Amino acid sequence: MRFFFTYFLVFICWGLFSQELPPIQNYTPKEYNGEYQNWGISQSSTRNIYIANHFSLLEFDGNTWHKYQLPSPAIIRSVKAIGDKIYTGSYREFGFWYKEDTGQLSYTSLSDRLDSPLSEDEEFWDILALDHWVLFQSLDRIYIYDLVENSFKILEASSAKAKLHLIKDKIYFQKAKQGLFTIANGKAVLVDNDPVLANVAIIGLYELNDDLLIVTEDAKCYLYDFETLTPWQTDMDGLVAKLYSSIQLDDGSFVLGSISNGFYHLSKEGKLIRNINQAKGLNNNTVLSLFEDMDHNLWLGLDNGVSVINLYSPFNEYVDKLGKIGLVYAALRHKNRMYLGTNQGLFSRRTDVSDEFKLVTGTEGQVWSLQLVGSTIFCGHNSGTFVVEEDVAELVSDFRGTWAVKPLKHDQNLILQGNYNGLSVLEKKMDAWSLRNVIEGFTISSRFFEMDSLEVVVNHEQKGLYQIELDPELQRVTKVTNLEPIGHSSNIFRFRDRLYYKTYTGIYALKDHLKDISMDSAMTQLVFKENESPISIIIPDTLGQKLWFFSDNGIKYITQSTLSGTLSDTNIPMPSTLRSNLGVSGFENISMIDENEYLIGSSNGYVSLNLEKVRPITNSIKINTVYYGDYRDASTKAALELAGEFKYANNNLIFEYSVPEFDKYTEVRYQHRLEGLYNDWSDWSDIPETSFKNLPFGEYTFSVRAMVGNNLTENVASYSFSVLRPWYVSNLAILGYVVGLTLMFIFIHRIYKRYYRKKQESLIKKNQKELERQKLQEKERISQLLNEKLQDEIDNKSRELAISTMSILKKNKFLSSLKSQLNNIPNKDNNIKSVLREIDRNINSEDDWKFFEDAFNNADKDFLKRIKTKHDSLTNNDLRLCAYLRLNLSSKEIAPLLNISVKSVEMKRYRLRKKFDLPHEDNLIEYILNF
Repeated sequence: MRFFFTYFLVFICWGLFSQELPPIQNYTPKEYNGEYQNWGISQSSTRNIYIANHFSLLEFDGNTWHKYQLPSPAIIRSVKAIGDKIYTGSYREFGFWYKEDTGQLSYTSLSDRLDSPLSEDEEFWDILALDHWVLFQSLDRIYIYDLVENSFKILEASSAKAKLHLIKDKIYFQKAKQGLFTIANGKAVLVDNDPVLANVAIIGLYELNDDLLIVTEDAKCYLYDFETLTPWQTDMDGLVAKLYSSIQLDDGSFVLGSISNGFYHLSKEGKLIRNINQAKGLNNNTVLSLFEDMDHNLWLGLDNGVSVINLYSPFNEYVDKLGKIGLVYAALRHKNRMYLGTNQGLFSRRTDVSDEFKLVTGTEGQVWSLQLVGSTIFCGHNSGTFVVEEDVAELVSDFRGTWAVKPLKHDQNLILQGNYNGLSVLEKKMDAWSLRNVIEGFTISSRFFEMDSLEVVVNHEQKGLYQIELDPELQRVTKVTNLEPIGHSSNIFRFRDRLYYKTYTGIYALKDHLKDISMDSAMTQLVFKENESPISIIIPDTLGQKLWFFSDNGIKYITQSTLSGTLSDTNIPMPSTLRSNLGVSGFENISMIDENEYLIGSSNGYVSLNLEKVRPITNSIKINTVYYGDYRDASTKAALELAGEFKYANNNLIFEYSVPEFDKYTEVRYQHRLEGLYNDWSDWSDIPETSFKNLPFGEYTFSVRAMVGNNLTENVASYSFSVLRPWYVSNLAILGYVVGLTLMFIFIHRIYKRYYRKKQESLIKKNQKELERQKLQEKERISQLLNEKLQDEIDNKSRELAISTMSILKKNKFLSSLKSQLNNIPNKDNNIKSVLREIDRNINSEDDWKFFEDAFNNADKDFLKRIKTKHDSLTNNDLRLCAYLRLNLSSKEIAPLLNISVKSVEMKRYRLRKKFDLPHEDNLIEYILNF
């Protein structure tokens, strides 16, 4: 009964004592979309994690969980990644999974190849690889699969715990009630039949020095030298009743998973390093499986969920789940105690034993600072100033609101305090500190201050800088000079014996009693980097060697080279979840605990940082899946190894990618680009997928890289693909368009040609009618003119005829009169008779008639009529041309008469020749003139 009570107390104490624990990440069944129990864990060469999760195989790439089920659903009890295959054992089934071109896992059964049937209800609980063999173990048998020969060998091996152990290329296993066996030449060979080895289930067999360490189900450990079995004493003895799983880590330590209290981490010497259970952060207390990945993270397959422990993280966590401690504003480690100053008071615990933080009596309330001056701890408190000795605090100043204390260089027995309402002085008398005086003449809040001799520089976040001169007795202020604030979010600090002023715009060096305030460009460039700015004050460490501050991407510190004096910065990545949990803005805290160890206060505890454990991170990024489809559903997976070629209807793509990084405090951000659409990298994002919708046809290359903590991945993952032209711009379609357009153009051309021809014909007809009308009018006018001319000619001819007639008449009358008179002359001689004969002849003269006839027939009135009669196809224009040619006019002379060009006249002459059917050698003008 006493033993049980003692065990119960120890168990409870271990569960309740708060510890600094490595970061723990928990994944619930809801998160990985699977069942509760996780029976086995493994990691592939691609660094992906695979988990035997009851009815499914889980795959985790660091960002996304994928679930795969067997063709015939069965409970998966074991998993082992070997080469490029993932082997699993389940209920009456074992085989392997391999990745298809699309990144999807596909299953191949090996148990189907067995010549003999499996046992009834046989399940495969363990898988082990050695050389070219893969071993599958059930509670009844061991199946040895030869990868080269593709053959099986079966060993009968009934056991209470199906577990294979590989030690120096030798395989060990346990047979129920028979003992420990090894496999030699394909046969089971007894190693030892000690009752413990025969009757108690072995859950772990490891090499320890030159012996075998045997861990049994009843939470006992033994050393076996191949002759004697000796109990191995550990700090875990008596703390737990039953174990279920175990593993030896790469550093030689051991992790033992229990049924009811999480896991126990033992050193190689059997010392308990830590015990982590559900009360301390695990999803569940029952550890069904354990696995150490390539980055030495410890994976726990639990009875309810999955937990990952970052054993080698530079961060450790202290989580105040009950909220008793509150928001941490200050921390200090001195001797064997750790102190936390919080908004609830001052807390202390011993560091040399398992202990929990306890409130130091009398310090309830807000603590602002903890400072070690000499060997004395000063606690700046809302109530004043406390001096702390171990777990006892004494109020030495009741001047309310002590921000900080600073010892005076010229007098080690005096300390200057910055308070809510100014400055005050502590004095040490007879080894006891007390408030000596409040400095008169200055009542501004003095959270940040620095002192040189009798001058004090005080910074107020809103009111700016104050230069204060004190009297030699430090009793009153003799002079106050106020400088306008350069910016808010300010503080002053001392670094390498120089005073600096930090604002939201930069870092300024303060020199010559504040007469010289100039920006320190080197420090400003380190603190205010592009797209990054400090979100806290600048905090010097205790040794004054580092300047710490929090930024948008993590926590940083600045150091100065001793030799060159140049400044350099170091960024320690910190996830946004922690950065947002730092508490009140402007009061972020990082305290130096040891030379390379720091404590970062948070709203629910703190995080410790060990700089010696900060390691460079080298990671690769990979594209896991490419989905494509139409605008409604892009869920079809594309082959990853070949360049993709997608129809235009499937121009919506989704890319999933990841970096298999499983550290809780390492943030992974991604950046991508799509060459062919845009060549610039996108903004950084923590979302591990990108989608593109309605991509135009063309050639593309998708590239993605990641920032893991501070470091870019060593590769850029790329996927080239093309989006084919839509059917309506394919080559065949374009050819169709060309043909169609050509036909359409021809058709339109013909329509227009017909239209214009009809229009032309109509216009020609209209013009012809108009021309005919004009010709008719012209003809009528010409006819009229000709008639008038003919009339004139007739009139002239008539006049001429009349004149000539009158002349003849007169002549004849005269001659008749003369004849009459001559006839009246008697006795006519011959001369008179001759004259009478001449008169008669002149009266009847033919010459006069000829003159009259020539005048009457002067015009050639029958030519056109004759030629029209012979050539009835001649038009009026043709006749006009004939008339002009009849007058022997040249083409140049005819052209203006017809109001056409010389070339047109030539064409008309050519057409006239065709109508006359003249041979080539005949002359047209001669033909007309000779007609």
